[in-house]
Amino acid sequence: MVKKGNKMKAEVFLPDDYRPAEDEPFMNEMQTEYFRRKLINWKAELQDDSKSTLEGLQDSSRNIPDIADRASEETDRALELRTRDRQRKLVAKIDAALRRIDEGEYGYCDETGEPISLKRLDARPIATLSLEAQERHERKEKVHRDD
Repeated sequence: MVKKGNKMKAEVFLPDDYRPAEDEPFMNEMQTEYFRRKLINWKAELQDDSKSTLEGLQDSSRNIPDIADRASEETDRALELRTRDRQRKLVAKIDAALRRIDEGEYGYCDETGEPISLKRLDARPIATLSLEAQERHERKEKVHRDD
């Protein structure tokens, strides 16, 4: 048993080779647990990357006499910081997805309320829109960008 908020929740057994299938009830306990673990593992990887980046940035704060080498080092550093910023935003989206799992809202399109395909969720577990709704959103964005 795992304590979740004020409720006790039975831990779900998930075989190592489990993959969500279309012929199961949508977002059953096993699918939910599969996506929860996928999100938690992804978040842990991102956080490990961030730690190693911070350590690398602290180590690389040495004085480089050659101007070209220094410029190259600064460019690398700026790129690394931008990458980490994108990953920080991604961690926030992962946390939001984990909250949706806890609230029983995960896997459903924010726009239509319809289930998001399992293939889409497996490829992009932080997805909040079905493929069709995402395409509509992107077309609308493109129209506004082209104005």
